[in-house]
Amino acid sequence: MPRILLIDDDAQLGPPLAAYFQRFELALEQALRPSAGLARLRDGGFDAAILDVMLPEMDGFELCRTIRRDGNPEVSQLPLVMLTARGDVMDRVVGLELGADDYLPKPFEPRELVARLQTVLRRQRPRAAMAGTDTPAAASPELMRFECLTIDTARRSVTRQGEAVTLTGTEYELLLLLARDPGRVHSRDDILNRLRGHEADLYTRAVDIVVSRLRRKLEPLDAIKTLRNAGYALALPRLP
Repeated sequence: MPRILLIDDDAQLGPPLAAYFQRFELALEQALRPSAGLARLRDGGFDAAILDVMLPEMDGFELCRTIRRDGNPEVSQLPLVMLTARGDVMDRVVGLELGADDYLPKPFEPRELVARLQTVLRRQRPRAAMAGTDTPAAASPELMRFECLTIDTARRSVTRQGEAVTLTGTEYELLLLLARDPGRVHSRDDILNRLRGHEADLYTRAVDIVVSRLRRKLEPLDAIKTLRNAGYALALPRLP
């Protein structure tokens, strides 16, 4: 059963939410302070985390940044869903820029939170299944090779100029979508339908943010081309 850590200082939120999550075979635990939450994440064993924005010690944005910069990949690559204050647009944008995989405004419907968690867990599960295996790279069903970039779809791993690139589940899925048909322009709506299944102005802005994050991680490669009013395409030719 996937373990989810809720980091939220509202002690009344965790118990009923945990009971609800059990109906969907998700085990929810709660930490009331960021320091306690970080310590538990670093102990390992969690499959995703939910971060509230309004927290003592440090806000949810700083906590998200700290998690993404953690030296342990089991922590830094953990799927993150942020609970944003009052549904504020800037809260959501900032959370995505810092590396959150998804966001949900408070107050929220528990079923929607479960659905978003299930989505980010599905993106991460193939990578987790491959972690710790000693299967040689040559045994991968598909290695997608480009100039200075390689994607191992079995291990869900990416290397740039021979160095590993750490991507969130959303960033990896976006790269894979573009890489399957290099040069093809994918509209924002197309990307939304493939990765999220939602259509709204705010989600369109979210696509731009995830593309920007992915671009930065692939530097110095000029890997993603923007076509104004059209969308995005992978600018690297695929190698045989």
